[in-house]
Amino acid sequence: MTKHANQQRTSVSTLLGSAVIDAEGNTLGHVREFAVAPDRDTAHIYGVLLKLISAKRGDRHHFVPVTNLQLTSSGTLQLRGITQPTPLPDDSFLLLERDLLDQQIIDVHGHKVVRVNDVDLVWENCNEESPENLALRISEVEVGMRGAVRRLLKGLPKDPVNSIAARFSASVIPWDFVDLIDRDPARRVRLRIEQDRLSQMHPSDIADILEDLAPAERQALFISLDEEVAAEALEEVKPKMQQSLIESLDSEHVAGIVEEMDPGAAADLLAELPDEKSEAILEEMDPEERQEVEDLLEFSGNSAAGRMTPEYLALPSTAIADQAIAALREFEGDLESITDIYLLDEQEHITGLVPIVQLLLANSGAQLSALPQGHIVTCNVDANGRKVAELFDKYNLRSLPIVDHDNRLVGVVHAEQVIALLRATR
Repeated sequence: MTKHANQQRTSVSTLLGSAVIDAEGNTLGHVREFAVAPDRDTAHIYGVLLKLISAKRGDRHHFVPVTNLQLTSSGTLQLRGITQPTPLPDDSFLLLERDLLDQQIIDVHGHKVVRVNDVDLVWENCNEESPENLALRISEVEVGMRGAVRRLLKGLPKDPVNSIAARFSASVIPWDFVDLIDRDPARRVRLRIEQDRLSQMHPSDIADILEDLAPAERQALFISLDEEVAAEALEEVKPKMQQSLIESLDSEHVAGIVEEMDPGAAADLLAELPDEKSEAILEEMDPEERQEVEDLLEFSGNSAAGRMTPEYLALPSTAIADQAIAALREFEGDLESITDIYLLDEQEHITGLVPIVQLLLANSGAQLSALPQGHIVTCNVDANGRKVAELFDKYNLRSLPIVDHDNRLVGVVHAEQVIALLRATR
């Protein structure tokens, strides 16, 4: 092993088709695959598969561990000693060209789905005292034009190819983010996205990723999400995709996700499912969440009631600021959606509307009814979606309280529901 090979960079595309010579310098065969042993070491190539020159038609590729290879001073792969290639020991290996190149994975930094064009490799010494002992480390996944050019020009002299590829900026994903252990039955490789990283991504970004993935990868990713993240993402995708994502899941699993959804969004989802499936999911839900969703299912999806959520904050008109703060702390819905506190009389009629920002300026014992009030704009449960959108536009609303025929508060429509409605009707 010569010193120039220390930390020498290469790639799967560069090495595919490369000649491998025996100890006497005769060409033994050519590189056809790279095997990774997930149960042993996910960071290094375990061995290469060769197409032997002497192989008969139909013969399987033969396997050589990387530890039995060395680099000559000219950069050619050479078999060490009298070692001979053997058939691939078993089928547990992940093969980079077959299982990774051209596959879709997720760029968690760019929040998008990308295609693997190449894999960057690094030859390095694994023992300083024995420089001839080599390891082939997997460095990065190429998802940009640089890797695509190397793939396109595969088989041509590597120096001109690398010179052309170097004209393009690198677009890579560190190998640490690629999961080699959890593979689906089709042997696809997916990106490892830890739950804390997922929870930091906006649900719309996750929804975009789900929509861009192929069906198998999409389902694998969705199943890997925890229930809260899955619920948020499910609210952002189109109804047809919602049904596709949950159709293969059992009712108990879906119920856990639906319970984390906004009740209005959950009702919209269940309304699109066959009655048998919808009822099975409802039966698995906790009684309180089930009742909220069932109440909303009674209304038309295009009505104001069909778009509302029962998750709002309402207090008696006699309440003080301290009580409002306590109610916010105990609120189990989406706090980010709460923009106002509704003040109600004994008949549950709206008597006042206090913007949340006013609580920041109020003394703890201040009467909520004495704080600066917002304009009260309401909408009847029977109003259609167009009327709701018109009210949001006319009064520049962030939320709209919905009242029944007795003028009692029964729910609230938030701006995001109106945006979703407008997008659906475009």
